[in-house]
Parts: sequence; structure tokens; C-alpha cells
Amino acid sequence: MLSFWEKDFFIAYDYIIVGSGIVGLSTAVSLKERKPESRVLVLERGVFPTGASTKNAGFACFGSLSEIVADLKKLPEEEVFNLVKLRWDGLQLLRKRLGDEAIDYQNYGGYELLREPELHALDELDRVNHLLYPLFGKTVYSIENQKIHDFAFPKEAVNTMVFNPLEAQIHSGKMMKSLLQLATSKGVEVITGAQVAAFEEKQDAVEIALADGPTFKAQQVAFCTNAFSKWFFPTMDIEPGRGAVLVTKPVKALKLKGTFHYDEGFYYFRNYQDRVIFGGGRNLDIETEKTTSFDINQIILNKLKSDLETLILPGQEFEIEQTWSGIMAFGPNKKPIIGKQSDRVSAGVRLGGMGVAIGSKIGLQLADLMLQ
Repeated sequence: MLSFWEKDFFIAYDYIIVGSGIVGLSTAVSLKERKPESRVLVLERGVFPTGASTKNAGFACFGSLSEIVADLKKLPEEEVFNLVKLRWDGLQLLRKRLGDEAIDYQNYGGYELLREPELHALDELDRVNHLLYPLFGKTVYSIENQKIHDFAFPKEAVNTMVFNPLEAQIHSGKMMKSLLQLATSKGVEVITGAQVAAFEEKQDAVEIALADGPTFKAQQVAFCTNAFSKWFFPTMDIEPGRGAVLVTKPVKALKLKGTFHYDEGFYYFRNYQDRVIFGGGRNLDIETEKTTSFDINQIILNKLKSDLETLILPGQEFEIEQTWSGIMAFGPNKKPIIGKQSDRVSAGVRLGGMGVAIGSKIGLQLADLMLQ
């Protein structure tokens, strides 16, 4: 039973956000920036953000050449441009908000390894550069085959290397800690271990019931629950997508420096100091990976280990220190869902594996929706 004081001060808020990942905390920060006097509460079911915000590989990227070429086969040029712009603008907002040092932002550049089946992407190199020039004011993608030798990739496997000077890497843990500190410094309240069981929109407020706790009230509620959104919106057009990640122990004389992609962005790796962080392979078993379970798919893990041995670190000794997985969210296209679900309930979800890049911007747009 709640006391008078608890009912008076701990239960009623102006805005409640469900989910404390990058979108949830960015929404909370944006609300406080626009309306500092408002009471904002974030509810998080885990101790840490549950989906992918602290479980990704730490890429500050906006799309490899072959990934953008694949998008151009399905979407008009204007939509592809807008997708890249959303990612780039989101990354700049993240950096401006937190600072490069706080997120360990390292602009080493990004590379795509093109093998025989992917070489067709080079036919579209000039088109993609021309398309993106108004956004960046420079040529983004160029061929740098000398890097195949510099990074010790096998020449028989890697035909061409495409360089992108604008890509970078971050420390996802530092990013989320800094974002949480920023939110709380602005007066945002965060409750962890708060599993939302149900919500009900009333005439004058939204009531949110916890599985093991009180019922909160707010004038406006936003769900930033990404892959777990169907728990609350069963008809939402969204599917989870699990991503496996591994990290090696320190590798002696590691030559890799930067972020790397291959196979239309389905595989990605980077250095972290003298370790390799490597993830992907969801396309190997895509139906099985449409899950919210955090298990590791052995088929995918075996493929990652094999590629590590034959493609990424050929002839080098290495040991895998740790594996984990994160849950992303996808849909029929790469557009995120940002919108009102009813008068007092909004959602910012379905980030398509680009949460680091677009999360800050989605939070900004979601806050604007809630304030309307």
C-alpha cells in the first residue's frame, strides 16, 4: 500500500518513457531541453538497457557502399538519401550532446571488403558519391586496395577495398553511461528493474502498471522498446533480429585499425585497442534469428570463428574471450517507426540495426511529438 507522500510525488509525471536505451534516454533529454520544468520518468525493465544499446559492436556508421547499392534497388534515391541523412544527423547530435571524449569517438575511417560476388557494387560507386555529395560536401567512397596488404587480408579472398573517411568507432558502454548522466543531470528520473505489465489510456492520463510494483500516471507516454514493442502493440509491423558479437583477447601486433564491413553490411568488425570485435551473420539463419532470446546461434558463431581465422586474422594466433548477443528490430523497409499510437501514447522503435546512428535524432522527433 502506498503512502500519501508516495502517491503525491512518486506516481504522477508529465512524461513517462518506457525503455532506457539510446532512444529512450535521448527522448528524455530532449523533453528536458525543451521543457525543463517538466517531470520526466524513464522505466527500464533491466539493470542495463535490455535490447541492443549496450550490446552492439560500437560502430558510428551510416552505410557501406554495397549496403547503399542494395537499398537503391528497393527504394527511390530520395528515400536512400534521407536514410543516410538521418543516420549522419543523428551521429552529429550524439557527438554534440555528449562530446567525443565521453563516448571514446575514434575517427579511423571505415572500410568495406569486396569479394567476387560483391564487386558489382563498384559499378554504382560514382552514382552513390554523387547522390551523397550534397550531404557531405565531399566524395565519400573511394578505392584503396593498398589497404588489403596493410591490414594483411588474403588477396585471394578480398578483391577490392572501399574506404570511407567519415566512419568511426565508439565505446557503447561509455556512450550509454554518459547519456544516463546527462539525463539525470537535467532532472530525468530513471527506475531500473521496472517491468511494464500493461498500460491504459484514460481521459486525463495514461496509467502504466508494473509487473511487480505501483501504477504510474503521465500526461504523455512514449515506448522506446524497439524489438520488444510487440509486447505492447501486437499488430505493429516489426520483427526482432538477433545479432551475435564476439571479442578476442589482445592480438599480438594487430594491424587492423578502423571499422570494417562485408557482405552488404551483414558482417562487421573493428579493432578495440589490440582486440578484434566481430559481429553479424544474421543472414545465415535469418528466420531463427527473428527472436528476442539472447542465446547464441551456434551456426552463426562457427561462421564468425571461421571468417576470423581465414579472412580477418589469417595466419595469426588469437583467442576468443567473450561472446554475446543483442536484439535489433526490423521491418519491411529501413524506415523507423516514429509516431502517435493514440492521443497520449507515442512510439519510437524499429531502428533497423542503426540505433547508435539514428537514436538521438529519433529521440528528438519523439519528444516533439509528445509536446504537441
